[in-house]
Amino acid sequence: MSPIAYTATIIAVAVVLFVWNKLPVVLVAMLTALALWASGVLTIGQALGGFGDPAVIFIASLFVVSSGLEVTGVTAWAGQLLIRGAGEESRTRLLLLTMALVSLLTALISVNGAVAALLPVVVVIAVRLRRNSSQLLMPLVFSAHAGSMLALTGTPVNVLVSEAGIDAGAGGFGFFEFALVGIPLLAGTMAIIILFGKQLLPERNGATMPADFSHHAKTLVEQYGLASGIYQMRVRASSPFVGLAPAGVDLLAHQGLQLVAIQEGETAGPLRRPHIAEGDHLLLRGEPDVAAAFAAAMHLAFRDEKATGHGEETLFNRSSGLAEVVIPPRSGLIGETVFPGMVTDSGDLIILAIQRAGAAIAPGSSTKDAGGIALQAGDTMLLQGTWKALDVHLNDPDVLVVNSPELVRRQAVPMGPGARQAVMILIAMVLLLATGIVPPAVAGLVAAGAIILSGIMSVEQAYRAVGWTTVILVGAMMPLSTAMVQTGAAKLMAEHLVNLVGDAGPVALLAGLFILTAIMGQLISNTATALIVIPIGVAAATAMGISPRPVLMSTAVAAAAAFLTPIATPTNLMVMGPGGYAFNDYWKLGLPLLIWFFVVSVFIVPLIWRF
Repeated sequence: MSPIAYTATIIAVAVVLFVWNKLPVVLVAMLTALALWASGVLTIGQALGGFGDPAVIFIASLFVVSSGLEVTGVTAWAGQLLIRGAGEESRTRLLLLTMALVSLLTALISVNGAVAALLPVVVVIAVRLRRNSSQLLMPLVFSAHAGSMLALTGTPVNVLVSEAGIDAGAGGFGFFEFALVGIPLLAGTMAIIILFGKQLLPERNGATMPADFSHHAKTLVEQYGLASGIYQMRVRASSPFVGLAPAGVDLLAHQGLQLVAIQEGETAGPLRRPHIAEGDHLLLRGEPDVAAAFAAAMHLAFRDEKATGHGEETLFNRSSGLAEVVIPPRSGLIGETVFPGMVTDSGDLIILAIQRAGAAIAPGSSTKDAGGIALQAGDTMLLQGTWKALDVHLNDPDVLVVNSPELVRRQAVPMGPGARQAVMILIAMVLLLATGIVPPAVAGLVAAGAIILSGIMSVEQAYRAVGWTTVILVGAMMPLSTAMVQTGAAKLMAEHLVNLVGDAGPVALLAGLFILTAIMGQLISNTATALIVIPIGVAAATAMGISPRPVLMSTAVAAAAAFLTPIATPTNLMVMGPGGYAFNDYWKLGLPLLIWFFVVSVFIVPLIWRF
């Protein structure tokens, strides 16, 4: 067979296997790349070259940046804003706000960046509002495709058509000129999703959905009897405790008040210095009136001026958090004596409470006489410390962590430690992408490196943050574009179609180019598709004596209409796992959107850019 026949056969088999959905999509993609090499269509370097493509590197780096925003609580904050704005009951308001946000962000940093940044936000919203993620994630991606037509930076295709217009002597497109067609595209996309999305989208979740930790702190403090009467008091300069050793804090004169721990003011961790200093905190438990009298007598200031004494607010905040651990069988801690208020051997964590079979230890009037308990297998302990200390010291085989502090912090602590740095890194990446000073892959790598260097994430956490399924899928499918171009299959298809409709007038030309671009765009990248179709469209426009500008803009719209398959764009693949989508779920909502994009491309574009 000829190389074109081999390529066509491999594409057909790959599509059948994707639709069949019995083999892992990663395996199908890898087999596709290997088949292109085995058939002699591509060399081994070309067949595996997609893994070194800048677009793949950019996508991988975006996962790290997105995870950095999630770890620091920026995504939790954005999710809270969306929930607050949309309400918990209104599906319409939630979808409208989500689609508007992703489309505006797409216009600035491209589809891949916007979807990668908002994907964890939408997943958390789905968990928190008990909605199926499949009802939210595909609208997120499809509205991002529409939003890519709002500005020049929305997609590389926009840059390609603008440069092609300049090369053809017709002039390029302004930065926001794309919005003339982008706004109708986005409005129609929103309307179709709002009206028909619920019926056309499946009702399911991804295989691994995160738990809802929005009320995690309240649950823990209630279970361990710390829901009220917990106060964090700051040591003022005039306090008699300044310069005093921690052991010198005596509460015998204040019956009903217990000293839980003394924390350093700078870190919120257990006090390591030999003496108490101004700004340190005393963590106390007791009656409100006794606590208020003690604070006034000892010149202490409540951390919260309202002095509510709510345990979840005092113990669980931006600086410090809670973790519940279980003593497993054969643990080295079995037989060790502990008590509430005790600082662990690391010096970074405080034992707030201990339970055995659901019964908590009753603390005494002070830490010294609180008594102790010899730990047994199955005992649970509530630990408190800085978020960093919880991350570092709970990776211990002697304890089993009930809920990962990292996962809890991502959801329940909006704008936590490192949030400002993460936002600044995101803004810097947006500016680099919008101005085009450096290639997108470089901007993504610089941002990902900054996330690690700033201490927001470790190298190991960055590895875990990358969605390797998506990265491998994109890298393995990219050689398909190379094969279609190199064998001449794509050009042959395009030329036959243009010859078929070229004599029927300019509107028929737009329709033919749209169909060609849309079909190819479901199988290969829209950038590769545009590179193939643009020169043919310009040549056809010149031969017909019409302006190439409507042809170029129509091609850009068609390239954005990549709705029918998960392999059409990297972002379609990004949501496949979290949304629990199958291969044939995409076309059901994608087809009406494709029809709307066809209407805009063929009939509205010529009204704005005349032939």
